[in-house]
Amino acid sequence: MSSQPLAYLNPDFLASDDARPLRILSEYLEPHRRFTEEGIKDTVVFFGSARVRSRAEARRQLQLLKVRGSSTTKLRATKAEIKRAEKALEWAKYYEDARTLARMLTEWTAELDTDMHRFVVCSGGGPGIMEAANRGAHEAGGKSIGLNIKLPFEQGPNPFVSDRLHFEFHYFFMRKFWFAYLAKALVVFPGGFGTLDEVFELLTLVQTQKLSKELKVILYGTDYWDQILHFKPLVEWGAIHEDDLLLMDRVDTPRRAFQVLREHLEMHHLRPEVPNEASRVPDIAKTRG
Repeated sequence: MSSQPLAYLNPDFLASDDARPLRILSEYLEPHRRFTEEGIKDTVVFFGSARVRSRAEARRQLQLLKVRGSSTTKLRATKAEIKRAEKALEWAKYYEDARTLARMLTEWTAELDTDMHRFVVCSGGGPGIMEAANRGAHEAGGKSIGLNIKLPFEQGPNPFVSDRLHFEFHYFFMRKFWFAYLAKALVVFPGGFGTLDEVFELLTLVQTQKLSKELKVILYGTDYWDQILHFKPLVEWGAIHEDDLLLMDRVDTPRRAFQVLREHLEMHHLRPEVPNEASRVPDIAKTRG
């Protein structure tokens, strides 16, 4: 008779439909254990496009295309390619701003009088704005989190996420749980469907007061968001209340974003800590109702 592995060590079983509840539970328990071990209390989440490059990288790509544009070979760059590269260089501003803001936030949190790591920079763990956020925190000498998701394309982990704080998720909804329930604020840089998906889900939780905490939502880049999101018609049609427009702050500089963040965090989430066992675990928000 061949040897039989224990059920919880059987890879065929663990990958089966029958074991789906175990996989879901694992994506709650394993991150919780690591957050506890690493002393993570709460986070500030950075959302934004995975396709934004650093200024140096975008400038280098544009220069290469311009050289190819003057070539007579079959590899000659088209005007459309050069135009996209010029737009990528314009977008690089948001990479550098996210990097600067994450560095400012991390430098400030390092001065807080606390036994745990507060308001830790958290991203989706991938490239673009996510990389910029983790990079800024890394440059400030602090921890940062990467909640990565397994996708067939685009979403490889960036190298700036702190050791032990790089997570790989299979289930989008479990990844979203950790975004929402540890965050004390969100900074949303220009992005696409994924960014909008996260923004509207978190805005709904804030609007319905489903989470028992004050959650600040910052839209970074007025020029971009004014073109993409028009909320006033929702008020005019009665779909949302006029006060719901106050759920978001729009900012355009790292300095202003940091000012809004700091005022919010100091007002609602900084309070004297009483040393006890309960204070040594991640501050997962309670669900109201």
